[in-house]
This record gives sequence, C-alpha cells and structure tokens, in this order.
Amino acid sequence: MFGPWDERYAIADTSSIVTPALVVYRDLVDQNLDEMIRIAGDAQRLRPHCKTHKMRAVAELALRRGIKKGKCATFAEAEMLADAGVPDIFLAYNLVGPNIARAVAFRKRYPGVRFSCTADHPAPIAALGAAMVAAGLEMEVLLDIDTGQHRTGVPVGPEAIEQCRLIEATAGLKFSGLHVYDGQNHQRDLRERTVAVEQGWRPVVDLIGQLMSFGLDTPRVVAGGTGSFPIFAAIEHEKLELSPGTVIFHDFGYRDTFPDLAFVPAALMLTRVISRPTPNRVTLDLGYKAVASDPPAGNRLLFPDLPDAKAVLQNEEHLVLETAQAASFQPGDEILAIPKHICPTSALHKQVFVVSEGRVVDRWDVTARDRWLTI
Repeated sequence: MFGPWDERYAIADTSSIVTPALVVYRDLVDQNLDEMIRIAGDAQRLRPHCKTHKMRAVAELALRRGIKKGKCATFAEAEMLADAGVPDIFLAYNLVGPNIARAVAFRKRYPGVRFSCTADHPAPIAALGAAMVAAGLEMEVLLDIDTGQHRTGVPVGPEAIEQCRLIEATAGLKFSGLHVYDGQNHQRDLRERTVAVEQGWRPVVDLIGQLMSFGLDTPRVVAGGTGSFPIFAAIEHEKLELSPGTVIFHDFGYRDTFPDLAFVPAALMLTRVISRPTPNRVTLDLGYKAVASDPPAGNRLLFPDLPDAKAVLQNEEHLVLETAQAASFQPGDEILAIPKHICPTSALHKQVFVVSEGRVVDRWDVTARDRWLTI
C-alpha cells in the first residue's frame, strides 16, 4: 500500500508502474470535468483545449458529459479528437507551409467533422483558400485577435475588420468567428484579473457590432484560457465559447497562480529513489526527460511528502533532492510529485498509468504527443 500525504492519491499496488511515471487519477479527472461544466453552466458552452492531456480516453470522458467541441494546437491533436468522435474541432493555430496541405487532407479524411483554424495575415489566408478551392473543399477560419500578449493575432480595429472581410471574400474559406486568447492575464488576485479580462472583452463586443454593420455575422468567439475561464463563464453572450484546458489535469503552477480555481491535481509523477549519495541527499529517477523543463530548475516539481525538499541537481534521468528527511529513504522507496507545468509533461510520456479507487486499472496512450500521426 502506497499511502501519500493525501489518501486520494494512495495506490494499493505500485509494482506494475515503471518509473518515472505519469499517473492519472481518473476519479479526480472526473471531478475536474464536472467542476468545469459547473462553472460553464452548460457543457455546450465549452470548447476545452486538449493540449494538456493529448489523450483519446480523456476526450471520450468529456464527450460522455456532452462536451462536443474541442480545441487543439496541432494536427496530431486534431486527429486524436476526430478519432475519439469529437464532431467540432478548432485548430487554434495559423496554418503555413505544409500545414495548408494537411488541412486539405484532414478535411478529406474527416468530412463529417466541423473543422476550423485561425489566421492573422493575408498571405496564408490566400494560400489556404487556393488549396481548398483546388480540392473542391471549404474551410472555416477564425480571425486571431491579439489581446495584448503579442504572440499572434491582430488587434481590434480597422485591420481586424479588413481581415475578417478578406476571409469571408476568399473562395474556399468561410469566416467563422474570432479567437480571443488572453494568456497574458496571470493576475493572482481575481478582482484584478477580472478587470483585465473585461477590458479586453469590451472591444471584442464592439468589433462584433462593427462587423455586423458590414453584413458580416460572427458565428462564435472562442475566448480565454484557464485563468480567465471563470470570468468569461460569467459573461452572458450567445457567441461565446469557453476554452480552458489545464484544469482537466491541473498542476501546482496554476494552483498557485489562480487560487480561486477549485480544481485538484489529477496527474502526478511517481518516482523512485535510486541512490542516497550523501547523508542529506536523495536521488530520484525523475530527470527532465520525464517532466517539463520550462519552469526554472529547482521549481519544476512539488513534493508534498517532503516540504523541505530542495532540488539541487537535475539531469536527463536524475533528480537530486536535499532534505532533512533523507535518512528515512532507501533505494526503491517511492515518492509522488506534482508537476508545475502539466501540459508539456504529458507530451513526454507514451502512456500514463490510470488509477481509480486506489488501484491501477488501465494505461492510456498519450496519442497526440507526436507532431503528426497519419496526416
């Protein structure tokens, strides 16, 4: 019996788990999905991002709850969602180069899927339209709006209106709405975050009205991310679709940044001690090939059973902790850790071990961890 600090994470028999392992607690995933729907008020308002899990099994859990729209960032994720049976898939990515031909291939392979993407520049808009016309197909396109992150998109204003009209006028394309992602809003204080989200939302509402004056309807607005999700959920607008993602698994990075979110970490790392090199050091089999390395070294994992643990060295296959409790550990002992950033951590694992009611019950493939599957 492996009994950690919180009995929800207990595992009766860990002998089948090869470490370092990503362990998904299905009961907690269910809880997070239910909480996501509760905040949204209706499963039909949701378009969750699958980049966190990349797993067909999780997409199917969402489908069974009536969440029939999906958001993704790669064609592998889009293909995974389609194979899971998701009927409406939004690839929130600007298509260039070979991805334009892949869009054609996707439309041919999944003709029954409502498929859309983003754009923010006339050249790719023209290229995508030409490719669709040549294939005898049509593609739905959302204009990517820059809300202040300055990563992609165009700001609300004349250029945005011009590009929306261009998309609608381009043969082979159909204007399908606006993508309004605000990943820059990481204010820990909910009131401050709410002010920032609302300041970004009001110009979008004005833009919808301006487009209507040109006879151009905005079918949908895919808005927000995990941090702004509950704020957008409180906005009543018939065009609005909500797109959280990380909340399905959650992690300690978002838990600390957004303490108002009542989600629980549902995907943890199980690691084993492989060495006791000094009296105050414990070496684990949890290198940076198993956990996201985008957080700074020393801040990639939280060890609830070792609150004083300090990560002093991490290599590809090793993690060295300094702790006053080192003497209580021997090689082979197990520890659970919560990743700070779960989304890229998921992508490092071919499969996850699934635990329900304290027992390993399944393994799920991380299907879309690769850049391409068949398309």
